[in-house]
Amino acid sequence: MRLVVVSAGLSVPSSTRLLGDRLAAAAAAAAAPAATAPEPAPADVRVIELRDLAVEIAHTFTNGFPAPALADAFDAVSGADGLIVVTPVFSASYSGLFKSFFDALGVTDPDALTGKPVLIAATGGTARHSLVLDHALRPLFSYLKAVVVPTGVYAAAEDWGAEGLDGRIERAAGELAALMAGSPTVRPAPRRDSFEEVVPFEQRLAALRPGG
Repeated sequence: MRLVVVSAGLSVPSSTRLLGDRLAAAAAAAAAPAATAPEPAPADVRVIELRDLAVEIAHTFTNGFPAPALADAFDAVSGADGLIVVTPVFSASYSGLFKSFFDALGVTDPDALTGKPVLIAATGGTARHSLVLDHALRPLFSYLKAVVVPTGVYAAAEDWGAEGLDGRIERAAGELAALMAGSPTVRPAPRRDSFEEVVPFEQRLAALRPGG
């Protein structure tokens, strides 16, 4: 399986790249075939560092076409079986470089992400920005017609080495691997009440009266 990580980290080393690498390793492990052979073939993982493509991304909007390195990155994303996207949080949203890459991809190939499984992730200095996953990233990739896995992963500065991050990584990676394999993701627990079995409000009140 072809798995592509798009990292919008700017620093070296980058916590954004680190989170992308950990998610990719977990997804590759979850996507590995059953151990019928002594050494199952590993998933093909490629990491795209957007900071290396910043100039080409900007030129795409003025020239109207991507330069070779950026076109190769677009081809990798379009041909991937699954995608992991990771951005640092800037001004309570994804970074401009991150958005520009996917804007340029959409101009070049509007259907590049249609039906593609995507795992969304972000890094930030404080846990207060964790809602960026649902108010910025998830709507963006839903608009691009991707299939966004239910669990997103946000890593604040205090999350590294703390309890909880590993579990979120494993869960999200498992959901991505299931979608890449064409299997359903984790099913929600069944509801205790259904719309077909609605109890009238008056009946509920009567049951609360003394001797009811």
